[in-house]
Amino acid sequence: MSIPFHFCIQRNSLVVTCAAAAAILFCASLAAAQGKDAAQAPVPPQILSSKTVFISNGGGDCNPMGQNGFGAGPDRAYNQFYAAMAKWGRYDLAASPAPADLVLEIHFTCPLYFDEKVTQIDAQLRLLIRDAKTNTILWGFTEHLGSAFRQSNRDKNFDQALGNLVDDLRKLVVRPDAVAGAAKS
Repeated sequence: MSIPFHFCIQRNSLVVTCAAAAAILFCASLAAAQGKDAAQAPVPPQILSSKTVFISNGGGDCNPMGQNGFGAGPDRAYNQFYAAMAKWGRYDLAASPAPADLVLEIHFTCPLYFDEKVTQIDAQLRLLIRDAKTNTILWGFTEHLGSAFRQSNRDKNFDQALGNLVDDLRKLVVRPDAVAGAAKS
């Protein structure tokens, strides 16, 4: 008794289809499990318990080809971030790192990349949260400014990205699992 050829092809196709479906389901469940684990990772307790921060000017190396392209000078990120943190009032702002619990280090950078034979600039603000005693990086955020032709639009993008950094920090220190992670420590 021989099995018709078309039956073998259909059976093999069914096996391949089932194997592919199983692989997709396995990968999806693995990704979902990893996402759940990442969402539950604790926030370092130093971030949650800190009362005093020192704001560090990590510099602005956003000067591509001799033109800044953003108003308010090279210390704009530092000045605006400092003002936003003072306005928020969550932390006492220290004049030096010695009495601080954390160092909030703000950077403004514009790495270049090539897109379809055209040089593009990826302006971004980066905030590093460091333990003031050990200088260990505890957390970091990056906000991309997006491109804009006019300086007024670049400046609006800058202000929005800086506001997003402050919001990122707010969300970190008030998120529900952050409080739970601190309680376990």
